Amino acid sequence: MKSSVTFIVSILVVLGLLSGCAEKDQLEDGSKLINEDQFVFAASGEFKPFSYVNDDMTVTGFDIEVGDAIAKELDLEPVPKRIKFKGIVEGVKTGRADAAVASHTINEQRSKHVAFSTPYYYSGPQIFVRPDSDIKTVEDLKGKEVAASKGSTYATTAEKYTTNVKTYDSDITALKALSGGRHDAVITDFVTGKEATKEGFDIEGRQLIERSEQAIVLPDDNPQLLARINEALENLREDGTLAEISKKYFGEDITTKPE
Repeated sequence: MKSSVTFIVSILVVLGLLSGCAEKDQLEDGSKLINEDQFVFAASGEFKPFSYVNDDMTVTGFDIEVGDAIAKELDLEPVPKRIKFKGIVEGVKTGRADAAVASHTINEQRSKHVAFSTPYYYSGPQIFVRPDSDIKTVEDLKGKEVAASKGSTYATTAEKYTTNVKTYDSDITALKALSGGRHDAVITDFVTGKEATKEGFDIEGRQLIERSEQAIVLPDDNPQLLARINEALENLREDGTLAEISKKYFGEDITTKPE
């Protein structure tokens, strides 16, 4: 009897694992989608102004509008899907979304698990502190308590300069904690920090540490969809749509590669 129960439990576990990987429709060109007439893209809704939740619980922001524009280029219905940032890459891998338009930095570690589109904007981590702080550069971070978003490249960057790194579910939460008197600094995207200062956070930016390329994340077994998205991004770059969306949210074009 015990062996029969064990067998049944094993079958249920296998079925549960399989159900985590959604079946996708394969289109004529070989690209695969969860639903053949929709572009389901993940975003966190935690990362204003890139993606955030309105009072009516709809999600909006720069990433969302870029995802909508890509869907239009692909002649598909845009379907944004909220997934916490730390779980987005795994969500794309296991088929919960066709792609992620969620401000992911291209890096070697992520490239082992997923594919990246061409960059759709250019950013970079910056140190943010309270105005009375004497921290100016990364050299000043040694031994300091630095906060960053969980699962982000900014947390990895912080670990290069201090052993005391605290993580939050979102960059905004980390910046809010900093503004309220916690931690010595936060490392996050320079645009996110800039927007937080506009909203009244008691913080200011110091050293811009480096530049990074932000791209759309796709499963590594869907090269046809990757090619279609890259073509869509090129069209949106050439016709000025990406620049227009960027200026709407940031007042400047961050979609052009810096000199």
